[in-house]
Amino acid sequence: MIEWLRDAHPEIEIAGRVLPIELRRHPTAKRLTLRLAPDGSAVQITLPRWCASKEAIAFAHSRADWLAQQVAKVPPRRDPASERALDYRGRRLSVDWSADAPRKPALTDTSLRIGGPEDKLGKRLSRWLEAQALALFEEDAGFYCSRASLPVAPVRLTRAKRRWGSCSSEGVLRLNWRLVQAPDTIRRSVVAHEVAHLAHFDHSPAFHALLGSIYEDDIETANRWLSQHGRSLYASFG
Repeated sequence: MIEWLRDAHPEIEIAGRVLPIELRRHPTAKRLTLRLAPDGSAVQITLPRWCASKEAIAFAHSRADWLAQQVAKVPPRRDPASERALDYRGRRLSVDWSADAPRKPALTDTSLRIGGPEDKLGKRLSRWLEAQALALFEEDAGFYCSRASLPVAPVRLTRAKRRWGSCSSEGVLRLNWRLVQAPDTIRRSVVAHEVAHLAHFDHSPAFHALLGSIYEDDIETANRWLSQHGRSLYASFG
């Protein structure tokens, strides 16, 4: 038997990089679905309950050329601390760091002024973005819940590599903090999508009707943006 079919922790070499193969069984899946993680760190396969793991692994190896094309599309890694540049709400801010500046970040239209130890700058920028993301998500959720005539749902941040958002059966919205780097209409489209799931836990016509009634922009345009540019949101803060 081919060695990688026996491996309990399957991997695949793509474009000179060894990537783990992550298998996820889904109760409603009817076929194998293959994708590259947005940050290019893993090959992800969703498979039906009846499908053998070895078949899914073999499927990934049969699509090695396609995966190589996807790896080539992953944006190069960025370090906002060393570049002194930060993506925020669809625009690039300059990071104005000074050792004697206040530690609390001060935001202007074009820059973020911040102090503190330089060697911890990356972590402080990441924490600031996450705090901004939570505040914006909570505001968005309140707005869309009101438009949908629903109680305001609690919001939690996620660092997921597969999904931009989710809605639990308990009514908690979990949203990917990296969306704070995207334009407002893109971030808000994901929040509106998850709020609509509070009323319709599926993608039925009723779900899409509610989403269309509460989201103020074109949802298909937002979906295309995420499809084309979503990986860029993973280029910073590995």
